[in-house]
Amino acid sequence: GVPGLVAVMALTHKQHGRLPWARLFAPAIRLAEEGFQVSPRLHVLLRWIGPTGFSPRARRYFFDADGSARTIGSRLKNPEFARTLREIATGGEAAFYRGRIAREIVAAVRAAARHPGDMTEADVAGYRARERPPVCIAYRQRRVCGMGPPSSGGLTVAMALKLVEPFELGRRPLDVRGVHVLTEAQKLAYADRDRYMADADVVPVPVSGLLDPAYLDSRRRLIRPLRAGPKASPGRPPGVGIPPGRDGTRERKGTSHISIVDADGNAVSMTTTIEGAFGSRQWAAGFLLNNELTDFSLRPRDADGRPIANRVQGGKRPRSSMAPTIVFDAKGEVEAVLGSPGGSRIILYVLKSLVALIDWGMDAQAAAALVNFGSRNGPFEVEHGRDGPWLALKMRALGHEVTPSFLVSGTHIVVRRGGRLEGGADPRREGVARGE
Repeated sequence: GVPGLVAVMALTHKQHGRLPWARLFAPAIRLAEEGFQVSPRLHVLLRWIGPTGFSPRARRYFFDADGSARTIGSRLKNPEFARTLREIATGGEAAFYRGRIAREIVAAVRAAARHPGDMTEADVAGYRARERPPVCIAYRQRRVCGMGPPSSGGLTVAMALKLVEPFELGRRPLDVRGVHVLTEAQKLAYADRDRYMADADVVPVPVSGLLDPAYLDSRRRLIRPLRAGPKASPGRPPGVGIPPGRDGTRERKGTSHISIVDADGNAVSMTTTIEGAFGSRQWAAGFLLNNELTDFSLRPRDADGRPIANRVQGGKRPRSSMAPTIVFDAKGEVEAVLGSPGGSRIILYVLKSLVALIDWGMDAQAAAALVNFGSRNGPFEVEHGRDGPWLALKMRALGHEVTPSFLVSGTHIVVRRGGRLEGGADPRREGVARGE
């Protein structure tokens, strides 16, 4: 799909920026020119995926001539990307969406060896960033806000939190009853996610209906406090006529997240993605192109013939699970900023972290590092190692089907406590927590 990051950065700078636009690009230009060292994680990913499927220019950048991945510690320089950044720095977003960069994007898409696309320069030039209202709910004397459609993340997180709010989730981390109730709520929320959530500019998404107190109460009554329920069926929230079909699309995991609070108290929670690892593996103007269109349902109708809300349509944004989140305390001050990469499991990682912070009283680092678990309306997935085996045993005793999995979150958290900021960086990836 058409890249959107430059447009949203330009819109954000126009509304909130204080430094000159061009000045913001200097560190990135320097990094592109001087290069960075190949990390162990990048090396392992390149070895795992291999050079097949990469466009020739991308292959030359990431792999040696014999097809082996760039070695750990070797330096990757990208003067081509430095040129692109300079053009955007001096020409603004127009330099990206019109002119040389746009032509290179279109040429790369249309010339792709495996799946050539139909993108045009008019498609690129016509892209606009949209400012949308957040999805906010009250939870335990706090206000939790996330991103609304076309992302399903904020709304699914909000539904799950409201479903569990009347329950006691325990006062210690990984209280089994709390984990069980949260898991059952996740199953119900994911069932509705798969049925109703998509780009609200194109299809009706019943946001207020899914958060309607009476509707949530009816869904909550399906949760058995001490016994696993079956796979959840979607509900019928207020305002829905003929329900759309069920979509079982699962996103891949080529995503990044940053959480920031500055000296003035401004907060940013931003999740950005090119969808799969290395996106489409196509290269243009010094960067990889996304494969974001695979987030659409590739089937326009479900098995019963009902149109799927997240079906492919022109000018439509695909559904994602990105869940950048900001928590406000009872006084309206920022209490926590968090989010994670992780495909359709992002919702699970953010919910785990929110419950760890709010219900179980953990600090930012402990919440980020806590064992990952949850259900996408299927088996109870639990992370290998850590507390996973113990938790798996307890959840099986409650009737859950358990699947040990590699749940590689990248949660980053900033929490304000007692006038001080604390940071938490997920040890599963290469993120860091830093302050000045």
